[in-house]
Amino acid sequence: MHSLPRLSNFQEFQAWRADASQCLPAALDIARSHGLAFATAHLFSAGTNLVVGLGDHLILKIFPPMHRGQFISEQTALTQLGGKLAVSIPEIVLQGERDGWPYLVITRLAGVLGTEVWPALPEDQKERLLVQIGETIAQVQRVPIGALSRIEPGWQAFISGQIRGCRARHRRLGLPQKFLDGLDDFLEGASSLIPPDAPVVILTGEYIPENFLLAEDGGQWRVAGLFDFGDVKTGWGEYDLLGPSAFMAAGRPGRVRSLFGGFGYSHADVNFALKRRLMALMLLHHASDPIRHICIENWQQKACDLVQLQELIWPN
Repeated sequence: MHSLPRLSNFQEFQAWRADASQCLPAALDIARSHGLAFATAHLFSAGTNLVVGLGDHLILKIFPPMHRGQFISEQTALTQLGGKLAVSIPEIVLQGERDGWPYLVITRLAGVLGTEVWPALPEDQKERLLVQIGETIAQVQRVPIGALSRIEPGWQAFISGQIRGCRARHRRLGLPQKFLDGLDDFLEGASSLIPPDAPVVILTGEYIPENFLLAEDGGQWRVAGLFDFGDVKTGWGEYDLLGPSAFMAAGRPGRVRSLFGGFGYSHADVNFALKRRLMALMLLHHASDPIRHICIENWQQKACDLVQLQELIWPN
């Protein structure tokens, strides 16, 4: 039996995962221990866990002990969402644990990775897909949270922690001083922007091209599948509009209208108060990094402060 190593930090895990001669034998031994037949195996280099394709039909996803929380989120989310969405998501075939590393074997979805298709699509196709993404976000959020209510941290604790570390985070990541100057005002009002008694919904935080699959029907592209539920939490629904806003809508009015329309918001709903909430949430997102994530050319020169930036990202 191939043992999984004891690692002290994520950097050691990344180095181990990057070496196929070290990580693949253990992964394939787990697959064989369950009697899983596969002709080929493919080690995926992206992501935060060890992901191995077992032929055309199965994926083995192994979580290092430091990411046990992601295993719990993924396992619980796939169970809760299974059979409830119009788009496909992986189904759990089996789960287990070796040497303190939990793992899932899930079905492999059909389709083309969003990152391979999105950049070259014409504008009308991008707007069409953003409608579908907005609809998918809304559909996910209509599913009862069920056992996901036990995922920690809860929304209020998460937001409080993000507020405490927000200025240090964005200073470290290089946010220009003109935006840092207005950060305290945003943070001061951030906790009051979202009603404290608002119902919580299922959030993935990851509606971006890296995490969905597309399929083409008669020259029209559609969202065919979603995957990677390791960061699922529960909270305020607008949080999940941030990824597609930054990475895909790119400050284009037609794309913004398409995303929000699919989500269920009218043009009138996209007002100053909503934009301020979204700007605050973007700064507090668990993966927030405006320098690298806002896909608007020269946005740092086009906006002088956070208010102008919110208008740039979500134009009317």
